[in-house]
Amino acid sequence: MKNRLLFALLMLTLSVVELSAQTVKITGVVLSKTDGDVIIGATVREVGTDQGTLTDLDGNFVIEVNPGAELSFSYVGCETQTLKAVDGMRVELTDMTSLQEVVVTGYQVQRKADLTGAVSVVSVGDLQKQNENNPIKALQGRVPGMNISADGSPSGAATVRIRGIGTLNNNDPLYIVDGVPTKSGMHELNGNDIESIQVLKDAASASIYGSRAANGVIIITTKKGKAGKVKVDLDASISASFYANKMKVLNAEQWGQAFWQANVNDGLDPNNNNLGYHYDWGYDAQSNPVLHKVTMQKYLDDANTIPAADTDWFDETTRTGVIQNYNVSVSNGNEKGSSYLSLGYYKNLGIIKYSDFERLSARINSDYKLIGDVLTIGEHFTLNRTSEVSAPGGFLENVLQFDPSFPVYNTLGEFANLTGGYADRENPLGRLYRNKDNRYTYWRAFGDVFVNLALFKGFNLRSTAGIDYAQKQQRIFTLPISNGNVANPENGVEAKQEHWTKWMWNAVATYNMEIGKHRADYMVGMELNRQCDVWFSGKRFDYEILNPDYMWPDAGTGIEKAYGSGSGYSLVSFFGKANYTYADKYMASLTVRRDGSSRFGKNNQYGTFPSLSLGWRLTQEPFMEKTGNWLTDLKLRASWGQTGN
Repeated sequence: MKNRLLFALLMLTLSVVELSAQTVKITGVVLSKTDGDVIIGATVREVGTDQGTLTDLDGNFVIEVNPGAELSFSYVGCETQTLKAVDGMRVELTDMTSLQEVVVTGYQVQRKADLTGAVSVVSVGDLQKQNENNPIKALQGRVPGMNISADGSPSGAATVRIRGIGTLNNNDPLYIVDGVPTKSGMHELNGNDIESIQVLKDAASASIYGSRAANGVIIITTKKGKAGKVKVDLDASISASFYANKMKVLNAEQWGQAFWQANVNDGLDPNNNNLGYHYDWGYDAQSNPVLHKVTMQKYLDDANTIPAADTDWFDETTRTGVIQNYNVSVSNGNEKGSSYLSLGYYKNLGIIKYSDFERLSARINSDYKLIGDVLTIGEHFTLNRTSEVSAPGGFLENVLQFDPSFPVYNTLGEFANLTGGYADRENPLGRLYRNKDNRYTYWRAFGDVFVNLALFKGFNLRSTAGIDYAQKQQRIFTLPISNGNVANPENGVEAKQEHWTKWMWNAVATYNMEIGKHRADYMVGMELNRQCDVWFSGKRFDYEILNPDYMWPDAGTGIEKAYGSGSGYSLVSFFGKANYTYADKYMASLTVRRDGSSRFGKNNQYGTFPSLSLGWRLTQEPFMEKTGNWLTDLKLRASWGQTGN
């Protein structure tokens, strides 16, 4: 009996040893190599077996494997890795190559490798390094065929031209922000909230937007919450701006010499001037005019209140600009949804004195899965308040042309103004000072709500309702000018309000299928757009006190004037698209859109905008195998399409 008990204990011990030798407990964490965030739901599988698991909300995993086993780590959009199983693993998955990336092409996404139209994808990370208020301005030089120009204003407003000028009317591209179309300025939105930017340049890619796509389309997608723990990002920057290349201008003596030479060349007496210049000059032995000395009278006016000067008007009217930019964002996500919240503040004291731009912004993006992956609802919404004082039009041209012998101030400490030879323009600094209270305040609410229904594999139905509302309030002051030909004794103020209301609604159905080497996706949809614009203003003259706190229309005693108007239009659209790819080699895409606009008569309200494009990836052909070590991807494509305006 005793021997049998010992034998049983021995067998039990051996079985435990054998069991422990059969499996090994492996733990670890899976992260994104791009940003270091944990990856939720990554698949961890033992190679050669059916044993596997998924990472949890913190990216962690636990799995029992055979000794010496290898583990395969995979996740949608990332390259699969196979590593030897060791306890305490830290696995970083890299994004798939750019050819596997998906690109937003209008109402749907496509693999970058399958594109047959001219679509440029811009790295937002590179844009943010430039600390630009307007992310569109930072696109300069990054998109072939796209030209961006700016006037240097503190707001960062920019003019965008994609493949040149295409119409006598508005040549701005159409912007699509989270599916909502707009042509309003992007400097009013916080560029720190942008996740991706795609530029649809040719007719084949842009024709899905039909009658509004003639000048190209820029698609902007904003950030959303990322899976994992609550993440807080805070960034702050202070920078300086100044003219990198300052144009050299003449000082008072050099200006006088040039003025003398001009008069002599014209056969005029240079001393017959009303600018205060006196010249000691004559002719040499060869009868060539020679200037010996240039002098100026002490005062330029009869009352002896405006002394002659040597003014650098560029220095007097410009400064080193200071830019402050602060942003904080909070994001979170799990298997039920995600959320993203951001607050931003931007202030730019312009290079031209008394000019500035300020923006306060708030954004909230969220989505929630009501029924698993079947029914999802969400929204994107931003509220922004901007305020700006911009320099008068053509101001720097005026500064560079102004006579340096004229002073900024007279002996009474006032801005110097003079008749005679200086009567044809305003004192530049005085002009800036009179403009400093012409500030506008602009509120903009922009966003959308959506519902997404995925009834079965490959099928998706999405409906979006969006709004773009803006309100602008401004007082435009008229202050007296006492300078010669530009003198204006009037004083008055115009109080002005403008309202822009745009709303849209669409419903889009997509279906993706893949059978063997055949891959296809189809999309059909309809969209409604409506825009209503209203503005009105009242102007009053004659105020006893020239102070912005006092100068409201009710306080004036002079003439009253009223202005205002309203306009609006509607657009109804039906569209469809089909994409086909065979063996990742041969691609075709067909698009058609039909737009109806209230801007046209009832007999000509609709237009049809089709496009067709083909592609051939030569690098996928067997005869190109020998080029694989130096040629990553080579594609030939041809396209034809029609867009409208």
